[in-house]
Amino acid sequence: MSQKIITTLAICFSLIITNASSLGAQEMKKSEIDTIFEQGEINPYGAFFTGTTYLTRLSPYDETWHASIANVTFEPGARTNWHTHSGGQILLVLNGKGFYQEKGKPARLLKKGDVVRIPLNVEHWHGAAPDSWFVHISLETNGAENKTIWLEPVEEADYQKAVFE
Repeated sequence: MSQKIITTLAICFSLIITNASSLGAQEMKKSEIDTIFEQGEINPYGAFFTGTTYLTRLSPYDETWHASIANVTFEPGARTNWHTHSGGQILLVLNGKGFYQEKGKPARLLKKGDVVRIPLNVEHWHGAAPDSWFVHISLETNGAENKTIWLEPVEEADYQKAVFE
């Protein structure tokens, strides 16, 4: 074989090993996340998110309890679009590292044990840090009146600014 073919094969092999290592590291991070609850299936509301998220409905809204509770898992860098909840929302962070930001305010770093109380109709987003899985419980309060209004995606430049402020 010529030196050019050997060099090309070596580069290809190196890329394959690097990609396999990256995938292994990503999978390892995923398995280290303690979701407490089942991670669930890929989020059926994925059109309103950047990146991949998973949803497990823990308690659907009903006429007895008047609240919707879900476990949401975000892959690294995944996040919601900007949105509002007419009845408010509470986030209980279970694991990983993420961010919460209200329109016009600095982003807030979130970690295990944090609680975010989101007032009615406040435009916001939340999601994972670029290097961490992120898991939270979402409790939509004032159930009968609570409607989610999905808005535009968080621009990449705005996400990067929030992460590195």
